[in-house]
Amino acid sequence: MKKDKGLKIKNTIKEHVINNKKPYILTALLFVIGIFLGVLFINHMQEAQKTEISSYLNNFIENLKNTEKLDQTALLQTSLQQNIMLAVILWFFGTTVIGLPIVFGIILYRGFCLGYTIAVVTSVLGISKGVLFTSVTLVLPNILFIPALLALAVSGFKLYQSIVKDKRKENIKLEMIRHTVFCLIMIGVLVLASIVEILITTNILKQIIMYF
Repeated sequence: MKKDKGLKIKNTIKEHVINNKKPYILTALLFVIGIFLGVLFINHMQEAQKTEISSYLNNFIENLKNTEKLDQTALLQTSLQQNIMLAVILWFFGTTVIGLPIVFGIILYRGFCLGYTIAVVTSVLGISKGVLFTSVTLVLPNILFIPALLALAVSGFKLYQSIVKDKRKENIKLEMIRHTVFCLIMIGVLVLASIVEILITTNILKQIIMYF
């Protein structure tokens, strides 16, 4: 029964992505461009800025080493607030025609942040430790976070296309409801991403941080 349900969900997701292939390619491309811009940005920073960032990261690692027990409740609350707020912002701007460039701008910015973080960590810790650190801290939560982020942007883009094609009030109302329901589902995925990030990723990081 569970296997059939899981297969049905998998097929639904697959069908959704196939039916919206072009919007997903567009948003994924924007995200990847953002990553490259983040990497390029750190490579063109001045030495004083690099030294400051290096000092901040090293202090963060030392503080984590010396902290016996993390306040996971506070960390989870902060992560949930940030992810839910991001989803609400994407939902809101996705419901307006003029807000679509802002949605795409957010995707680009989030890609930039990811690329910047990876570049900073590998620059300060070196390739081997940097890859280990980013793998632990970024891979698990982003397996859920990035697809949900792209899906939110695609939903807004679909709403825009539907309104342009059919401006009848009934159609706009129906598409708005679909967009809102889809965004609520994606909020659930982002909540799960926060739980993975704080309750799983931070515990793994705490175990391996002594090797840095």
